[in-house]
Amino acid sequence: MKKSTLVILLQLFLALAFTSCEEFLDTEPFDKLVPNTFFQTEKDLELYTNSFYQRMIPGGLEVVQSDELGEFTSKNQSPTFISGSYSSVNEGAWNWTDLRNINYFLENYNKEQIPEEARNHYAGIARFFRAWFYFDKVKRYGDVPWYDKTLATDDAELFKARDSRELVMDNVMADLDFATENIRDTKDNSASMITRQVALAFKSRVALFEGTYRKYHTEMGLSGSDEMLRKAADAARMVMDAGRYSVYSNGTPETDYRNLFISENPISQEVMLAVVYNNALRRWHNITWKFNSATYGARWGLNKQFINTYLMTDGSRFTDQTGFDEKVFVEEMKNRDHRLAQTVRSLGYTRSDGSAAPANFGYTYTGYHILKFSLDDKRYDGISEAYNSIPLIRFAEVLLNYAEAKAELGEFDESVWMETIAPLRERAGVDPTIPAVADSYLQAVYFPEISDKYVLEVRRERGIELCYEGLRYDDLMRWKKGDLVEMSWKGIYVPALNTPMDLDGNGTPDVSFVQTVPATKVPGVIYFVIDGNASKLSEGTKGHLIWRDDEEREFPDKKYLHPISNTDIVLNPELAQNPGWN
Repeated sequence: MKKSTLVILLQLFLALAFTSCEEFLDTEPFDKLVPNTFFQTEKDLELYTNSFYQRMIPGGLEVVQSDELGEFTSKNQSPTFISGSYSSVNEGAWNWTDLRNINYFLENYNKEQIPEEARNHYAGIARFFRAWFYFDKVKRYGDVPWYDKTLATDDAELFKARDSRELVMDNVMADLDFATENIRDTKDNSASMITRQVALAFKSRVALFEGTYRKYHTEMGLSGSDEMLRKAADAARMVMDAGRYSVYSNGTPETDYRNLFISENPISQEVMLAVVYNNALRRWHNITWKFNSATYGARWGLNKQFINTYLMTDGSRFTDQTGFDEKVFVEEMKNRDHRLAQTVRSLGYTRSDGSAAPANFGYTYTGYHILKFSLDDKRYDGISEAYNSIPLIRFAEVLLNYAEAKAELGEFDESVWMETIAPLRERAGVDPTIPAVADSYLQAVYFPEISDKYVLEVRRERGIELCYEGLRYDDLMRWKKGDLVEMSWKGIYVPALNTPMDLDGNGTPDVSFVQTVPATKVPGVIYFVIDGNASKLSEGTKGHLIWRDDEEREFPDKKYLHPISNTDIVLNPELAQNPGWN
């Protein structure tokens, strides 16, 4: 009885299947996104564009880690691109999936039943992300193929030559123009969504990059530098005039700056866009672990040359002091711009349990142990459960974009200073008085080709304010200062070998530089071995700690662009290779 019933049911199922087969083949698949059934409501547009955030916004560690390519940081070793044998074989193949997803949306979103304002808003989001995608490509490769439509696998355009940088960047700016005119202008206090103000801020970043790149890379014969700089200034000005953001300050310069980087919820007074983490949702990162590990991280640390650029609180230059470069750590940290002690471990720093935490030479090679994004609880030194949100775009950057664009255009004056540089220095407890002359230290060590005091001060401020926020390497590239990555990794001044030093000002020794670790160790002291190869003292038995002078760091002009991957050139020989690469 059971068997006959099953047979009957099976026969009935097969009959229904075959009789409805033709009708079924005429229906659209229910497990795939199909334009005729999906792009019908504003909610559909929102759901689709939300995927761009998930795929394209970088993770917090990715943002921070990108600054290790900059000149101001030491690590266990340089990336192969800077030190080593690098060629098109080492370069990964480029990926266009995100672009195809964006172009697919732009080809299908525009349905009349959806209100025009909503359509334009989400088209603005899509075009913002297309600009984001192409900006990354241009920074890395220069000329790249421009595609504004989806392509089939047999489409001839897949095998075209690269389009010019000028054409691509003109299209990028057109996308950002559309985005800034059509994305909704509601402030997002979660700092997790693209709004009109965020798009304007990003436009100022892109235009500043391209304007200065064209200005300083004269060998490329690129035109339109001033036009791009004007776009950067205008976009930043619009954010400033809108008044939705301001420099965050509670009047406590000792903590205000760092609060921006250790807060779980982005401080929306200043943070415009962030990688948002949340402890309750178990959305975590491992930046604290990376900064405080002898093995997991690259043992990043800032270099002495950069530390020297921080001003005194009275606005004077540290480097104008007699013997500034030979001051021991506890002396050089006194009365400095308060951002210094919120960027690296300094005098009096303690963990959340009250324990002293001087710069730890088990984690840093120079003594300038990065603190900026690290949580104070030791628990996070060894687990990937840190939950502080990581800013991607801040109002402070907008001010600096405006200041730099005006300085490069020759339009910087006292009024610009008071709107841009002054509020950042005031937050840091630094006298904001305009310097009388150009800084000779910045000229000698960093920018000998720059004589304009305002350009120099903007570059100083940009380095300090945006340290480890993922922008330094891009800055070096656009200023044509790649040679700075060849700079020696210079650490704190060491008066003598075998002499324990105090690093946090509490009167107890924290580190001793030795050639051989003694049999009897002083409790609490870390012994750093000077081996004469990877680690040296500049004067033999004393002087500045020099790390990895055994490493050859080279930055010939070809490195301002990456090579096109050998994989991509094999697939499409029309791409051609960037100059100097094979």
